[in-house]
Amino acid sequence: MNGLTLVGFAMVAFVAAYFLYGRWLVKTWGIDPKAKTPAVEFEDGGDFAPASRFTVFAHQFSSITGAGPVTGPIIAAMFGWAPAMLWLLVGGIFFGAVQDFTALYASVKNQGKSMGMLIEHYVGRTGRRLFLLFCWLFTLLVLAAFADILANTFNGFMKDGTENVPGAQAATISMLYIVVAMGFGFFISKVQPSGLVKFLVAVVLVVAMFAVGMQFPLYLDAHSWRYVTFAYCFIASVLPMWLLMEPRDYLSSFLLLGMVFGGVVGVLVANPVINMPAFVGFTVKGQSLFPILFITIACGAVSGFHSLVSSGTSSKAIANERDMLPVGYGAMLVESLLGVVALVIACAAASNGTLPSGTPFQIFAGAIGGFFQMFGLPAAVSACVITMCVSALAMTTIDSVARIGRMSLQELVAPSEGAEADSVAKILMDKYVSTAVTLILAYALCLAGYMNIWPLFGAANQLLSALVLISLALFLKSTGRKGWMLYVPMTFMFLVTMSALVMSVVGIAGKIGSGDFTLMVDGLQLVLAIALMTLAVLVAKTCGSELFAKNNQIAPELE
Repeated sequence: MNGLTLVGFAMVAFVAAYFLYGRWLVKTWGIDPKAKTPAVEFEDGGDFAPASRFTVFAHQFSSITGAGPVTGPIIAAMFGWAPAMLWLLVGGIFFGAVQDFTALYASVKNQGKSMGMLIEHYVGRTGRRLFLLFCWLFTLLVLAAFADILANTFNGFMKDGTENVPGAQAATISMLYIVVAMGFGFFISKVQPSGLVKFLVAVVLVVAMFAVGMQFPLYLDAHSWRYVTFAYCFIASVLPMWLLMEPRDYLSSFLLLGMVFGGVVGVLVANPVINMPAFVGFTVKGQSLFPILFITIACGAVSGFHSLVSSGTSSKAIANERDMLPVGYGAMLVESLLGVVALVIACAAASNGTLPSGTPFQIFAGAIGGFFQMFGLPAAVSACVITMCVSALAMTTIDSVARIGRMSLQELVAPSEGAEADSVAKILMDKYVSTAVTLILAYALCLAGYMNIWPLFGAANQLLSALVLISLALFLKSTGRKGWMLYVPMTFMFLVTMSALVMSVVGIAGKIGSGDFTLMVDGLQLVLAIALMTLAVLVAKTCGSELFAKNNQIAPELE
């Protein structure tokens, strides 16, 4: 088997899925191009800000494309390329893209409300509180994991004390991205340029930032970068979308889409031979294919976090309902394609059925950097570009998560409609206070390190997907729309993730008897795992009882 065949087949499958299955969903549920979207109706210059189709696509794609679509498929390749490839295709088309699009659709149809507020409307206050608490705890895990990834990526010093030039250069460019994005946001807001002018200005800015960043690398250690990262998260969480996040995601999309394009073209040109067997076994290195494969490959197939982006930020920027399909369904398929490229690259770099040494990002970065050099880019520039791409994967995710975490906490403590908030709720509903509380707790988790957080994050992420799919199925039923296409994904994901969390709890608990238990690391993970499982069961029970109730009364959408 060669890489060209796998990537080519995936591209055909994803394009066909978009035009056939995606459009069928639109036709089945219905859209109204003439309707006022929440972004238009409630435009406030802050959270609600209508934007062009590509701008919202860039925000969605940049936000959801974190480390997952690269790391997951490469790790899962230990089971063989066939199981990973099948899950990327089936999961991406029928699970992930459907979830992302449906979450966006439901939110746009209901005043841009988040998943938690939608649950309150269709289930009740208890369901909302339980779901939002789960979401908020989940955002703490995401913030902690990705902040640690960023800090180590930007770390200007290697373990032996030598300078990490590509990391320091990427750090400078990333800081420039923040400042330049704000200027770019003002430019778009005041001048309102055409799409072509906007594109050309963005290209010039990206090239200029790379030129400056490569000449003036910023050398700070990982500890310092953690402070900088959380400071940036605070700023991104409270500033208007149009001023920082949307223009930054637009600029970052050039890097991320360029990385996908470079990977696809590189595979098409090099046509590497796959050096991994199609199937290794159901149990590899003590890991069972079920449920580990479906937890390991998350963002490339289905990720609960995506639904928070769809309903939390993207739905508040959609200017026309016609944009929902490319933003919700299309962005996920592009991410799945990135997962396929990462899988092919790793399997091509394998030797005698064994993956190369190094982290998944090192394997991926080395291959993509080689492709860039094949296209004539100098080695030093290639190293800087790929390091910047890696950091962009994390940075464009973490700012969205900070905002979603802030909003989840605000909605969690907010009183029901018609009720008055108590004094504590009023304090926590302040966007500056809720942001600070969220980030302080996430920073405490971050100290445990990325590797200690990631397993729990992966399981919680997929469990969130199951809960979101159950909630969306209820939305479709309550509004008189067909929702059977969500039943298999929601059931499968719930069984997979609960199995993985039970295994995780048993594993952590086993450390107590062996004496390897660490209170601040294992203890915190154990408490969070049990809390997430408990909340998940309660949310599933609350929503599931409504979903399968014999009541066929149609609930109106929010007007």
